Amino acid sequence: MKFIISLLLTGVVVAIACWIIPGAKVAGFGWAIVTGLVIGFVNATVGSILRLFTFPLNWLTLGLVSFIITVLMVLLSDSLLGDKFNVDGFWTAALFAIVVAILEMIIGSTSKD
Repeated sequence: MKFIISLLLTGVVVAIACWIIPGAKVAGFGWAIVTGLVIGFVNATVGSILRLFTFPLNWLTLGLVSFIITVLMVLLSDSLLGDKFNVDGFWTAALFAIVVAILEMIIGSTSKD
């Protein structure tokens, strides 16, 4: 049950982020859920491998490289999902990543385990 609620909240967060950011679009709430899943999966697989290889540089830049990798994973998800999820470029993807992180932080702080 916890997984289903988390999945729905991720869809809500992606939908709200696309509503707030002018250059980000998602085809609907169902696709917002799929987009959240794809971004999470890509970030957990490809993103983790990239973070492992760039660890020294990430350490020197105090995590900036990790943020850039997250933005690149949003762009990769954009190309994987085709016209169902679209971000207009790097800066839109960066703003999308920031908004999603802030919204997930707010929702995570209000939810109780």
